[in-house]
Amino acid sequence: MNFTSVIIAVIAVVCAALVAYTTTPPVRLLAFRIGAIDIPTDARRMHKKPTPRIGGLAIFAGFLVATLVFCEPSAQLYAIWIGGGILVILGVLDDIFRLSAWLKLIVQLCVAGIAVSFGILIDHITFAGTVIEFGYFAVPVTMLWIVGLSNAINLIDGLDGLSCGISAITSVSIFMVMLITGDFTSALITAILTGSCLGFLPYNKNPAKIFMGDTGALFLGYTLSIISVQGLFKLHTMLSFLVPLSIFALPILDTLIAICRRVIHGQSPFHPDRGHFHHKLVDMGFTHREAVRLLYAISALMGLVAVTYTDAIFQEATTKIWKTLIILVAAVIIIILVFICMKKPSTRILSGLAEHVSEIRIEADKQEREARAKAEAEAEEAEKAAAREKKKNK
Repeated sequence: MNFTSVIIAVIAVVCAALVAYTTTPPVRLLAFRIGAIDIPTDARRMHKKPTPRIGGLAIFAGFLVATLVFCEPSAQLYAIWIGGGILVILGVLDDIFRLSAWLKLIVQLCVAGIAVSFGILIDHITFAGTVIEFGYFAVPVTMLWIVGLSNAINLIDGLDGLSCGISAITSVSIFMVMLITGDFTSALITAILTGSCLGFLPYNKNPAKIFMGDTGALFLGYTLSIISVQGLFKLHTMLSFLVPLSIFALPILDTLIAICRRVIHGQSPFHPDRGHFHHKLVDMGFTHREAVRLLYAISALMGLVAVTYTDAIFQEATTKIWKTLIILVAAVIIIILVFICMKKPSTRILSGLAEHVSEIRIEADKQEREARAKAEAEAEEAEKAAAREKKKNK
């Protein structure tokens, strides 16, 4: 990769960021005109006033323009352009009309099938140096990964700037892995995706002027899944699947826990609730920004572990593998220490991590959380009572 290529890559990233940044205000206006507004009607929503939510259009615009100008067309890009475009349209319709979860799942499966038709396949992984071929299971495994990661990015979109920021962080992690492995084509695509996210983020940070909505979350999840299939799962490492699992650890774990939680409570896996990591952090007393920053840090640390592991494997340095383990242990210890510091309002104030120091504000936030939890419990009880009454009438 020569100096000219680096300059072009930087220009491509800046282009993506500028397009996303400058198109967000018109997209916000469009959201008001077409009624794509998120109105906080239940305790699950963390914002307090109606907010437009098709901001993903700006992210898609930034990515599309930059890749069309600076990237050579490839099967990977065609899959992203076509499948991503379909998901953006689906997201816009969902942000306006709130489509059924099953309809969205069917469209996502079709889009995953489009990616497979372009040769995007997880046909093998490496385990302990042994290549495990999936054979006929390659297609369902790939489709499960694409649909699963698309929804995982969507499910963590519960706080201002969270999903967009996590997507940018994971993109940077993938970019660094691609540089180490020499896949400069995927590295450029990933860098452009990062630029698109960063261009939109100033409008999305707390307090958000616009949400990216399903429009952006589905597109980002889909694009990241395509890039990871091509560039991460097929790494010739001792445990190739650990790299993508580490990079996407936060959204994947949050999604799996959410599905298990809902099934245990007798609910549909698609049933929205207020039990995600970001909800729990806010319920513990973290402010909106504190919770987002903590989750950013966790995602970045897990990405660092993946990058260090990849570097160690490709240089065949046993000592570097130990360094990877040291970083992983340090990451866990840091997360625990920060969690202890920030768990209680009093310790947050002493540590200097608090967004607010007013005891009155702390008490007000506590009362608001309790009111939200009570309203949610009453809504769930009313729903169960209606279901029992309906069953009784039958």
